[in-house]
Formats: sequence, structure tokens, C-alpha cells
Amino acid sequence: MHRTSVAIPVRAREGAKSRLGAVLDAEERHDLVEAMLRRTIAAALDTPGVLEVIVVSPDPEALAVAGEAGASPLPQRSRGLNPALQEARAAATGERLLVLPGDLPTITPADIAAVLAAGDAAGSPSVVLVPDRHRRGTNALLLDPPEAIDPAFGGDSRAGHAWLAESADIRFTELPGVLELDLDTPDDLLLAEAMRREGARVD
Repeated sequence: MHRTSVAIPVRAREGAKSRLGAVLDAEERHDLVEAMLRRTIAAALDTPGVLEVIVVSPDPEALAVAGEAGASPLPQRSRGLNPALQEARAAATGERLLVLPGDLPTITPADIAAVLAAGDAAGSPSVVLVPDRHRRGTNALLLDPPEAIDPAFGGDSRAGHAWLAESADIRFTELPGVLELDLDTPDDLLLAEAMRREGARVD
């Protein structure tokens, strides 16, 4: 089994998820960000093959939460999301690196295991990408080895990561159907609540 490091970048939480401001006040958004971070850490730690979970952030409070939840906190020295992930990659000790945003409200160990299994099938070197539900962003990125390509989050990152893999002649696998929902807008929040209610009925 491949030993996988998981990197979760967390931006400064002051003003986080501002696009949810129409439906959640600042304290509610703060609590939501923390709850999703804890859920993501727990899901990763419960996934077979995960060696370590690194939370990289400039926010001391987020780092404290990460440590409490069992992750390795990494104070961010650089500025920006992609430089933060490069810091996490330098600190990682696994044979491959899985980048997970901290705003996936329905993430489970089974979801993460599906991404890792896709990486097993692809072999090394390879890049496995989980697109968001709009098929523009990246909701999970598995790099085998960790330096296969540089992270290119922001804007149309799905296309950017695919282009980088193609340019490096590295096998690229896209895995739709898992982890497609991230929380950025009120519509996302409504969808997450509907999925939670549906899951409760199924259980």
C-alpha cells in the first residue's frame, strides 16, 4: 500500500467564506469552517494508507484546531494558496501527496479511499483529479510522486492541472462522482443540507 501524505491548506479564517454572508453571520461562518476542517482531518486519518495529515495555514487558530484533531500543523511562511501547498509538499514524507481543500462538507473516508484507489490503478507517475460540481475547480488532487506537477489552484484549476500533467507526459485521471461539493455560495449550502437530510434518511 502506498504511503500517502494529505495536505489541507487553510486560509486566514477572518472573513472566510464571505460569499455565505447573506445567509450566515461571521460567527456562523467561523464555526462552519472549523467543523469542515475537523471533518476533513478525521476522514483522512481514518483512511487506510494515509501516513500523515498536514494542515498548512497562516492562521494560528486553524493550526491549533489541526493539532487538536490529530493533524500536523504547519505555519505558512509564504503568501498564497499554491505556495502554501509547496510548503506542505516539502514537509511531507509520503510517497505521494493528496491535496484536499478544507471545505468539503460531505467528505468521508470512503471518498478519499476512492481517490487513492484511482491512483493505485494509474500507477506512478500520475495525477488524479476530482473536479467540483461545476467541472472547473479541483476538489482533490493526488500527485504521485508529490512533485509530479506543481499545484495550480485558482480560476479554472481543473484545466490547469490537466494541462500541466499533459505537458509533463504524466498519466492524468479524472474521477467525477465523489467530493464534487464544496461550500462557497448559499446554493452550495442548501445542496449540502439536502444531501445531509438524504443521507440521514438512507441511514
